[in-house]
Amino acid sequence: MSGAALAVVVVVVFLLTFYLLQRYGDLRRQQRMVLFGTLLSWYLCFLIVFILPLDVSTTIYKQCILDNEPHPTPVTPARHINQTETGSSLHPTVSVLKSCEEPWSYIPDGILPVFWRVVYWTSQFLTWLLLPFMQSYARSGAFSTAGKNKTALIENAIYYGTYLLIFATLLIYVAAHPNQLTWTKLQTIGITAANTWGLFLLVLLLGYGLVEIPRSYWLSSCPGYLLTKTYFKAAKMATEKAAAEENLADVMEEVAAVHESVRYNHHLRKCVDTILTKCPTDYQEKMGRDVESSHGDQNVLPTERSLVSLHKRVISAVQRHNQTHVQWSILVDEAFHLEDVAKSLSSSAHHFIHSFSSAQQHSWIRRFIYTPTVEWYWECVFRRCFYRLLAVLLCLLSAAVVWSECTFFSTHPVLSLFAIFIQMAEKQYNYICIEMACFVSILFLCVCVYSTVFRIRFFNYYYLVPHHQTDAYSLQFSAMLFCRLTPPLCLNFLGLIHMDSAISHQDRIQTSYTSIMGSMHLLSFISDGFYIYYPMLILLLCLATFYNLGSRCLNLVGFHQYITDDDLTSDFVDEGKELIKRERRKRQKTEDAENRRWAWRERCGGQGATGRTRAGYTKLENNQNSPVTEIKRSGRD
Repeated sequence: MSGAALAVVVVVVFLLTFYLLQRYGDLRRQQRMVLFGTLLSWYLCFLIVFILPLDVSTTIYKQCILDNEPHPTPVTPARHINQTETGSSLHPTVSVLKSCEEPWSYIPDGILPVFWRVVYWTSQFLTWLLLPFMQSYARSGAFSTAGKNKTALIENAIYYGTYLLIFATLLIYVAAHPNQLTWTKLQTIGITAANTWGLFLLVLLLGYGLVEIPRSYWLSSCPGYLLTKTYFKAAKMATEKAAAEENLADVMEEVAAVHESVRYNHHLRKCVDTILTKCPTDYQEKMGRDVESSHGDQNVLPTERSLVSLHKRVISAVQRHNQTHVQWSILVDEAFHLEDVAKSLSSSAHHFIHSFSSAQQHSWIRRFIYTPTVEWYWECVFRRCFYRLLAVLLCLLSAAVVWSECTFFSTHPVLSLFAIFIQMAEKQYNYICIEMACFVSILFLCVCVYSTVFRIRFFNYYYLVPHHQTDAYSLQFSAMLFCRLTPPLCLNFLGLIHMDSAISHQDRIQTSYTSIMGSMHLLSFISDGFYIYYPMLILLLCLATFYNLGSRCLNLVGFHQYITDDDLTSDFVDEGKELIKRERRKRQKTEDAENRRWAWRERCGGQGATGRTRAGYTKLENNQNSPVTEIKRSGRD
């Protein structure tokens, strides 16, 4: 293929990364620098995951070529005498071995080392130097580029100062011991330190994901459980939504006071106008009317520093307000859908009924493929079986990962399940199986780790919210985590399949990725100690996650979590159920009013309006009743 597989993977991974960024980020409103940094970081990390199986198959092929090279058979003195006496040739015999078949995804020599070097060092530059600066830059409330740069440098002074101190210490050590520590060894020490930090966090996230992902799919097969948990989320989200609205109102009061006190001929007016552009439209209009009706009362003039602080709080308050409203709307739609599923389960008509016509997507897929009958069979019959089967398969994969993490250091005998499978495929030179096994294994590890990164929430500072609602700080923080977690995850995977000599202690060709990492034997207490025994902690973390110890601890300190046998959870569920009932009544009234209005327009529009349709409403013909009558009849049925 001569690198064609590498090119295809590069394009596919870019499209996947762009889709994720479009789902979580706002491509139209967020700063281009933030979007580019996040896209590049995610892209490089995902690229490592997808290219590594090709590196493994290419390395196995090179090992096959090395093993099958014609090696002269050594001739001992005794055998030399015997060969002379029998008149045989004095030349050594040559062993004839089978030839190696080149894999379909073979990448020519010289490409992967350069590729890994560019990808790895670019991601490390992003995560340790550029992204922390960009985080502070994006959160800054300064009104100029120079002001934002100054704020970012000040906030990261300690961060960068620590790096300079470590670097200066190493330089002094190199100058004092020029023969003991070379630049290559210094580079390896830096890589090992970064991977050690990443492995420490990796095991924590992996221990949670290995249990939570199979369990979430198993529980998702039960609509009753999902509905109860949705009620719980609705109660919590209603509280967060009210707090966000109150916070936004308080901040807008301060903006209104500043807007009234700073007149248009003041030198700080440009700063005030910049703040006003970040406010919601209804608040801007209200402030404009209030200023026109004011009697020119002069308030205390703000300083530029106070305006910078206010600007920062306005951005945060508006972002949080938009997040809660979008999440609330999505949560209400999800609750309505789950309630419809519960009603359809008890229906013998085998026909899925939506509570609101606006919930039905009037597309050709729903009209011809995903019909109400097909939807009923999926939601009420097949979905449960599919999710439970998937949960069982994921549970088996999790068990294999936990066993292999606890036994991968054993090479005689080989106990790691992933190493056993790869070695069996290697004996047959089945490169397709090798690549598929590597891809599925490392993809599962990445899903367990990355999904945890997408789920975790640090108050309101870090929270990845879909539907374009994630703020710039959270996007860049996730990019930093990905860049720090992916290299140790790949090294851990190579250790599981015994292709990292620092772990397996085998004399064989190393992958190009491992060669970039350098020899870990330079720090034996890490390669022979921490890298081997620390991953065993996954077993304890899996047990803690299985018994919800983390959720119970958070619940005790006031961060309410969904725990089925907790009284406070029951109170939240009851509160959420009442909130959803209230939203259902409001939506029903709104839809009935819109249907009556649309029916009246259709009747009074004459022949020119006949045949018009509207998304979310019933089409009226001459022989049909009004949509309201149809809804009532379907409700009785």
